[in-house]
Amino acid sequence: MTEVFLGREALADGLSRHDLQRWYRQLYRGVYIPKYAVPTVRDRAYGAWLYSDRTGVIGGAAASALHGAQWIDDDVPIELLVGERRRQPGLIVRMDRLAEDEVVTVDGLPVTTPSRTAFDMGRYQKRATALARLDALMRVAPFAPESLESLMRRYGPVRGIRQLRDLLPLIDTGAESPKESWLRLLLIDGGLPAPETQIPVLDRGVPVAFLDMGYRDLKLAFEYDGDQHRTDRRQYVRDVRRLPMVERLGWDIRVIAEDHPAEVLWRGREAFLRRGGAEIDEMPRTTRTFAA
Repeated sequence: MTEVFLGREALADGLSRHDLQRWYRQLYRGVYIPKYAVPTVRDRAYGAWLYSDRTGVIGGAAASALHGAQWIDDDVPIELLVGERRRQPGLIVRMDRLAEDEVVTVDGLPVTTPSRTAFDMGRYQKRATALARLDALMRVAPFAPESLESLMRRYGPVRGIRQLRDLLPLIDTGAESPKESWLRLLLIDGGLPAPETQIPVLDRGVPVAFLDMGYRDLKLAFEYDGDQHRTDRRQYVRDVRRLPMVERLGWDIRVIAEDHPAEVLWRGREAFLRRGGAEIDEMPRTTRTFAA
């Protein structure tokens, strides 16, 4: 962990002001780190807590990262639940109500529980980002949907509650990257049934591949081919070189890279119908995951 401290406390302990200015830089107002250090999410969350005079609680994406969720960049804004408004670059300060049973200690920091973290991310993040965050958190720190229902009853019709209710039944721990969550949501918003994730492909009863998502009965699958898949493949059969073998077993594989969402959805619907999928409504000109 990078050294993170309050300047006034270091000065009181004997650090000279000259050395403070020479060897350290401010992370937040009054909070310092070594001048050339690259802070992690944990470092920045700890600094935010110090900035709140040790009274705030870490929430949102930073809390999710502290619970172990992946795909959260070190420069993500730190969400801090605190009793007074404090504007500061790199911080999102929220004065939301927070009960004692919604806070736990993680790595020495007060952090919102997985349920409360999901409650906030599902309301405050943009829709596709929110689902990706919820998928990632559920993978490492499972939370019961009933616990979120309880929070909804506790706080009533607060901001973003409609979006949270919409996303809650769509959470799927099979998503192995934010882009997979985005693709799944795009298909659902486009009128297709919710796809199954991590579909095993069997050859003589032996699994030879696990496909990102798709429709097992139609043998139609969608693979997102992005940088994260090339650098962090959890399943040994994810490499695109295995796709021809899967296709020989009768599967239609749609490999999605950085195509335009409308094109992805059009090709997906066309393949779904061609493979014998149930008739669906006319393709919308826009969906909630892409604009015209």
